[in-house]
Amino acid sequence: MEKKFIDYILVPSGLFVMVAYHIWLLHRIVKHPSKTVIGLNAINRRFWVQAMMEDVSKNGVLAVQSLRNNIMASTLLASTAIMLSSLIAVLMTSGNQTKSASLFVFGDRSQLGFSIKFFSILVCFLTAFLMNVQSIRYYSHASILINVPFKKMSSSHRHLILTAEYVATTVNKGSYFWSLGLRAFYFSFPLFLWIFGPIPMFISCFVMVFMLYFLDISFEFGWVVGVSDDDEEHYMDEELGRAN
Repeated sequence: MEKKFIDYILVPSGLFVMVAYHIWLLHRIVKHPSKTVIGLNAINRRFWVQAMMEDVSKNGVLAVQSLRNNIMASTLLASTAIMLSSLIAVLMTSGNQTKSASLFVFGDRSQLGFSIKFFSILVCFLTAFLMNVQSIRYYSHASILINVPFKKMSSSHRHLILTAEYVATTVNKGSYFWSLGLRAFYFSFPLFLWIFGPIPMFISCFVMVFMLYFLDISFEFGWVVGVSDDDEEHYMDEELGRAN
């Protein structure tokens, strides 16, 4: 009973650290996007789309190739996620594997406990698969929209801006879904270590948050040319409004 009590304390604490960090990161992205890597990339992708659509005849091939590279990256992650999901499903139905693994576990060793652990990992991989499929969807739409000769279709300045903004929003949505799929992979790592006990899982959560902090926060590039703090907040509000 004491070993199960360790699972009840350390596992929720580790998950709370991971969730709390991502809530803080989301607040940081919304309020100060230029101080995060995700926010900086979103702003610069918008500039890139506008530059590509300025001259479709010259930049069309480059734009499509860049989006194709993103589609290939999302396809790789989606294929990896569904393959790992199948592997986890096989392990869930194999009782011998859980019995042999229980010898190295300091914590809950019950069959129900192992089923919960494998199911949690399976949910992460299935989430990663769905997020990357959505990323492929938006990148595929953007690869067509980015080559629309909108300057020849309309001379209205408002129409030109709306067209470029819509394409940029589509590209950013594809990137957001790709980031969410990658985060699902990150979450699966502590859950995988949970198989060997709550202590490795708890330690890995802190190590993962420490590593993600240095990957998500921009220390050298705290600003974007032509974008002020007020513009950043207004931009992110519009971006979230379009995503909804």
